[in-house]
Amino acid sequence: MYPLDYDLSAVFLIQTFYTHAVQRQIIQFHSSLIDFQGRGLMFLGPSGIGKTTQAELWNKYRDALIINGDIVFVQETEDAFLGWGTPWHGSSPYCENTNVPVEALIILKQDGENSIRELTGFEKVSAVSNSVFYPQWLENGMELCLEVLDHMLTSLPVYELRCRPDEDAVALTEKTIFGV
Repeated sequence: MYPLDYDLSAVFLIQTFYTHAVQRQIIQFHSSLIDFQGRGLMFLGPSGIGKTTQAELWNKYRDALIINGDIVFVQETEDAFLGWGTPWHGSSPYCENTNVPVEALIILKQDGENSIRELTGFEKVSAVSNSVFYPQWLENGMELCLEVLDHMLTSLPVYELRCRPDEDAVALTEKTIFGV
C-alpha cells in the first residue's frame, strides 16, 4: 500500500486521517494533481510511469500549479469533486495546501508517440480503481470508497494518455480536454 521507505509515523497519520475522511466522501488516490486555470487534472498510474513528470511539464509549459505529485484526496461535494493537496507526497517534492475542482482523470501510459482517447464504461473503472487506496481496516471502507468512485466515474471524463515526456503531450491533452 505504501512504499517501504515511507516513515511509519507518516503512514499512521495518513491512515488515521483517512479513517475519518472516507466517512465524509473523501477518497485517497495515488496520483499527481495540477491546477490549470482553476481546473484540476489528475494523472494516475503505477509508480514510475510519469505522474510527477507530466505535472512538471504542465507547470513548465502552461504555468499550472502542481498541488501534489503522489497522494491526492478527492472530496465529493454538492457541486464538484475537489482535489486536495496533502502534506504527504512520497518521492515528489510537491505538497500544496489547496484544492481545485477536478475536471478530468488521465491514465498515463509511456509510449513513443503521443495519443489520447476517452475511456468508457468498465474501462474507466478498471483503469482508475487500481489508483485508489481502500481502507481495509474499516469494515465498510471498500463500500465507502466505491460509492464515491462510482459517482466520480459517472460525472468526470477519464482519458488514457499514451505519451512521451514532452510539450506535445501537454498540447494534445489540453486540446482534447479543454478544446484549446
